Amino acid sequence: MSNLNRWKSKSAAFMALGITAVTLAPIVAPAPSAAQTNGFYDVSSNYWAAPFIKELAQRGVIAGFPDGSFRPDKPVTRSEFAAMIRKAFNKPQERQPINFGDVSSNYWAYSAIQEAYATGFLSGYPGQVFRPTLNIPREQVLVSLANGLDYVPSGNVQSTLQYYSDSYNISSYATSPIAAATEKRLVVNYPNTKFLNPKVTATRADVAAYIYQALVSSNQASAISSPYIVAINTTTPIANITIPEGTVLPVKYDKAEKILVTKDETAPLTLTISQNVVTDTGNLVIPAGSRVEGKLQPANGGSQFVAQKLILTNGKEYEINATSGIIDKIETVKKGTSTSGIIRNTALGAGAAAAVAAVTGDRAIATEEVLGGAAIGAITGIFFNKKSVDLIVIDPNTDLEMTIGRSFDVSLR
Repeated sequence: MSNLNRWKSKSAAFMALGITAVTLAPIVAPAPSAAQTNGFYDVSSNYWAAPFIKELAQRGVIAGFPDGSFRPDKPVTRSEFAAMIRKAFNKPQERQPINFGDVSSNYWAYSAIQEAYATGFLSGYPGQVFRPTLNIPREQVLVSLANGLDYVPSGNVQSTLQYYSDSYNISSYATSPIAAATEKRLVVNYPNTKFLNPKVTATRADVAAYIYQALVSSNQASAISSPYIVAINTTTPIANITIPEGTVLPVKYDKAEKILVTKDETAPLTLTISQNVVTDTGNLVIPAGSRVEGKLQPANGGSQFVAQKLILTNGKEYEINATSGIIDKIETVKKGTSTSGIIRNTALGAGAAAAVAAVTGDRAIATEEVLGGAAIGAITGIFFNKKSVDLIVIDPNTDLEMTIGRSFDVSLR
């Protein structure tokens, strides 16, 4: 049995059993603007690489463009990558720099390329050329980071690489460094962690994620909780882990953008764990995609989610004691209001559905819009002759974050 002694109870800066959520930032090009460091109009807060991009931008490792964009899908060249490496890492020289035939001394990235070579992050091609404008593949980025940080695999290379469904596409020169990078959790694969896409050109978002993870692995940055970080357990398996009281579970609800309930009703609800929850030693405890079954119920004039059961992605079930905060935000529905604007992308409790139907006069609210598919006809009469009704409005992706009320054990077998 292993207990986690230090857990943070806030998911915006959330330590998921040892993994601290942080934010990150963009990548440098020859002439990007340094003015944008806190956000880019083309990187939404729920973009898969947003936290990596934000954090690196704040560190000055990467930057946006003069128009305020980051261009996360833009390919990265070898010279641009060298410039990022120079800003991210402060490493002593381990070999003498050389003059590449295709990199003149007045080239914008000349010094960065010289330094990336001298510190062991990058090498050239036969004929003493560097090919600075060549787009850099994903596997080459990982090889560069692993070599530059002197990482070597501790386990069997082929066994480690078997994790990737496309491991057969990894170049022979890259197998050992990528195995080391995988063990050190440098690899971030979106949208499916099982596909490395080694020969695909690395984007600015890819490189931001890789560099940030390299900083984490070398104890130069705090860990970020992301479902796209490849986490292969190379430590001795632990039979059980205790998830302590006060731990925050990040959740989401994919079926609607908001939920409406009355102040007095109880409604069934199933939420999804939105991020991997792992220990500080790398053991995955609660995978992203696990489900939490429970109910919304009245609480001090508002509504509160009360969890009852955690169902992991492997089918294991655990009774849990966890609750959200109390939500007391109000949305008033008035007589004559069009229901289309109320119920669009909305899940309703049976009581809320009955109230909307009675007050607006629209009796055609479909049962699929009602939580649990409950029948609403029997309770519609309660709201007859009312000119308006106040409903609790819930943003399921922000209001329902849960705090564990009593410690419980999860089996890692």
